[in-house]
Amino acid sequence: MPMQPQPGGGGKKFNSQIAIIVSAVVAIALIVGGGVWYASSSGKDDDSKNTAGGDGKNKTNGGGGGENGSGSGSSGAQEKAPADTGSKVLFQVPAPKTPKDVTSISTAGSWLTDTVYAKSGIAEVVGYDRAKGTKKWTIDLPGPVCEGSGRTTEDNKTAIIFKPDMPTKGDPQSCTQVAVIDLETGKEVWTKTAQSGTMPISFNNVTVSGGTVAAGSTSGGAAWDVATGKQLWAPKTSDSCYDSGYAGGAKLVAVRKCGEYEARQLHIQNIDPKTGKVITEYKMDEGIEYAAVVSTDPLVVAADVGDSAGDGSGISDFFSVDNKTGKLRTRISAPGEDFAARCDAIYKIEKCSGLAVGNDRLYIATEEHDGSGESYGQTNEIVAFDLATGKQTGQRADAGDDYEIYPLRMDGNNVLAYKRPPYDKGGQIVSIDGGTFKQTTLMENPATENVRDVEARMSPDYAEILFSKGGLYMSSVYASDFSAGTDRKEYLVIAFGTS
Repeated sequence: MPMQPQPGGGGKKFNSQIAIIVSAVVAIALIVGGGVWYASSSGKDDDSKNTAGGDGKNKTNGGGGGENGSGSGSSGAQEKAPADTGSKVLFQVPAPKTPKDVTSISTAGSWLTDTVYAKSGIAEVVGYDRAKGTKKWTIDLPGPVCEGSGRTTEDNKTAIIFKPDMPTKGDPQSCTQVAVIDLETGKEVWTKTAQSGTMPISFNNVTVSGGTVAAGSTSGGAAWDVATGKQLWAPKTSDSCYDSGYAGGAKLVAVRKCGEYEARQLHIQNIDPKTGKVITEYKMDEGIEYAAVVSTDPLVVAADVGDSAGDGSGISDFFSVDNKTGKLRTRISAPGEDFAARCDAIYKIEKCSGLAVGNDRLYIATEEHDGSGESYGQTNEIVAFDLATGKQTGQRADAGDDYEIYPLRMDGNNVLAYKRPPYDKGGQIVSIDGGTFKQTTLMENPATENVRDVEARMSPDYAEILFSKGGLYMSSVYASDFSAGTDRKEYLVIAFGTS
């Protein structure tokens, strides 16, 4: 029996608080499962100056649009509206059962190629036919996937972090294993570990850029060559600063932490993946503990300055930085009560939702407010900020009464967005013209109750949502036993497609 319909539009502040609490409980469980924490050192030659990068090309996961566009208008857009925008369910994947005595377990990571939709399960990554949902391949792992990079190489390789064994109540295991996997062939290319001194590093995040895999942690960062697995760097015991994380794609950017707690200074470094040298560096104001990298080119950083966001989003301000000089272009204030974007700046440096960067602009979802209709529902918008001036451009894309709209990624110069529906309708994918901000509907999902119930549980704040070539793939980032003893069926994945 399906769960009761959940309004997709109304009452987000209340729903968000619940979601934050639930997410926090899950996060705590997963963090505890991550094992040992480390308090010092990273590994490059000069305390704050060294990191690494590389050549080679990379794609942003989800269909090739990436984080960047240029100019205005719709040039470069790949996603087109079909003759019939009504979608059907392509397939669903039931949620896996958690191991005995384990309340929740990570299933983070999902990827799209032209033929494969790949998703992390429990101690495996499975490649599905993206149209039929039939299994094409399975990569078995000794333990669960802790994190998967949202970046892929041109030949569809990506990176994951996983545990060396299955967690138990007495031994939660640590996220020490870094692997490159081939999303086309379903092969594990290589698996590596790194140490901080004599201790194995438990990694929090991983990314891909320029032929390099880079993983960060509270013990510092390490990197390897994508093709060969050769280690490029690891933390040094002499370091007084450490790389807490990396963001990839067009550039490789490190968030390097220096100083003691409450007197911290973050160094945002544009780095060369081959040599480990810092190309440019922006030093944030002292006292900012955490920062997320929204985009590496143009370079945009998000932070909760002085813990002023107040809504658990991790964002109070955005910093637009010149990649060529390391100088601040502008700072954009984005109060938590006004804007709905979120970043996990503490652990997953480039995991942000509710925003996109392109055309030298930041596109961000606003918080909900009362709609104009008679339904007493809520709605919101996407607005744009100029990354050169920090000012709003005046562009605005309305969700419509009872809908919520969230940017997903850039498609050329257009913004692809997901519209979370009210309780009696299906969600939508729209393309927003980068110049006129005119919306074009690319997909509308079925409004049947069973389908709505599954879609409603895939919150854009926390679920992984990928769209390309008329296919929408929504998946959970953890499996739990929260519904054990009930007749509610949980799903790991639901996929939609248009004809």
